[in-house]
Amino acid sequence: MAVIAERAFTSRATLQRVEAGDPSVSIGIYAAVLQALGLLDGLLEVADVARDAVGQSLATAALPQRIRLPRGGGGRGDHG
Repeated sequence: MAVIAERAFTSRATLQRVEAGDPSVSIGIYAAVLQALGLLDGLLEVADVARDAVGQSLATAALPQRIRLPRGGGGRGDHG
C-alpha cells in the first residue's frame, strides 16, 4: 500500500479513501492511483461516449420530436 501511495504521489490515508470509494477524492487522485497500478487505460472506457447507453438514451429523449421550418422568404427558388 505504501508503494502504491508513493507512486501515485499521495498519502496512505488518501489511498484508503480511494479504496473505500470516497466521492470527495478528486478524479486526479483516482487517475494517479490507476496509473500506479497500470490500469489507467481502463479510465478511457469509463469516459467513452459510445459505451454510455444511458447517456445516449437521455440525449435522444431530449431531441425535439418535430422541427418546423419558417414559412416565407428565404426558401428555395427565392433569388430575389
